[in-house]
Amino acid sequence: MLGLEHGFRIVDVHAQLDPDEESVITHGRDITPERLEREMHQAGVVRAIVSPGRRPPGESYLRVNNAVARLSVDRPFLAFARLNGPREAGGTPIDRVRNLRTERADHHTRPDDVEQYAYDDRFHGFRMEPAYDGIPEADVLDQLERAGQPVLVDGGAAFPPDRLEETLLAYEFPVVLGSFGGYPLETGLMHETLGLLEEYDDLYLDTSAVRFRDVLETGLLEHPDRVLFGSGVPDVHPNVAVMEVLTLDVSEDLMRRAFTKNASRVIPGLAAGADL
Repeated sequence: MLGLEHGFRIVDVHAQLDPDEESVITHGRDITPERLEREMHQAGVVRAIVSPGRRPPGESYLRVNNAVARLSVDRPFLAFARLNGPREAGGTPIDRVRNLRTERADHHTRPDDVEQYAYDDRFHGFRMEPAYDGIPEADVLDQLERAGQPVLVDGGAAFPPDRLEETLLAYEFPVVLGSFGGYPLETGLMHETLGLLEEYDDLYLDTSAVRFRDVLETGLLEHPDRVLFGSGVPDVHPNVAVMEVLTLDVSEDLMRRAFTKNASRVIPGLAAGADL
């Protein structure tokens, strides 16, 4: 695929890097660090947040988090540690009853894990996929609040905006919600999430897998400081994700905010001085 020429400095807050074959088998998509770096370069992306993909149920993320951090050294990647927990992400009555009786297992994230990641300069934040990995217990979320680092959250139909509000937004740490909170292609959830920006100053949205121009344009026009570019690599080629923003009917200033300025403010490691 040909490289893009657009004149923007672009940083990506939503990329996945699987460090080994077992991860690839679990997720079903093969992309090496070299290929990821090459695709980012083609799209004009100069820095990217990377975190591991899903692990099999009952397996810790500790090893793959450290592997992603190791693979990010001397590459234009910033590693985010992936977290899990015992609490159900859904808000059904059955889920709520189950959450009253949950107990943390050995493979679940503990408060001291978060503390270690926060003080390890190889990591720049955290990532959660509540619908798959569950939600950490309150003491883990308290430790995230003390760390104060950004948390990327995969939202969508299985973890809708009202559950995000109920479980995570009460804490004081920046939350970057993937896909405008509407994955996959749930425009109603995306508009619902846009409404939450009026109430929560620490909530930001990334553009990954948002295929609707009107939703993206509404987000940028009404909340120009709260939208961050995310590609969704490897499921989406970064060229495609970049073009979806470049073809919007908004000013270059708003594009520049989404591509660079907003993310650099939330995640300092993405600022221009950190480029390799």
